[in-house]
Amino acid sequence: MTSTRALAAAVTAASAAVIMACGGSSSSATGPSPTLTCSTLPDTRTILIVNNAVCPQALTVSRGTQVTFINNDTRRHQMNSDPHPEHTDCPELNQVGNLEPGQSRQSGNLNVARRCGFHDHLNDGSNALKGAITIQ
Repeated sequence: MTSTRALAAAVTAASAAVIMACGGSSSSATGPSPTLTCSTLPDTRTILIVNNAVCPQALTVSRGTQVTFINNDTRRHQMNSDPHPEHTDCPELNQVGNLEPGQSRQSGNLNVARRCGFHDHLNDGSNALKGAITIQ
């Protein structure tokens, strides 16, 4: 009887290991994507939030461009225009707002040539969660 229980436990453990190795959980639109990193960003109009930091922290775009913010972190972020807490420098960036893990949003059209600073309103003291977009 003991060997039967041991065998059942071993089969259960092996099955669990196989399921985990084969990706037994389904992908979710609300969870962060484990494969997206700063070096694999889809294009130069994207800002990635990962490990409580934004990358790149400096981005240059042409007038009329929308910038996509992707939250690949494990917690919610609220990306807004500088200065904190007024968010008045570049209202187009305030369209990004709250981003749950795995969520992405675009800014409004950045039509005016200028420098737009941004930050995480929920963690405004973190320099790693601050950046700037230069519109040319």
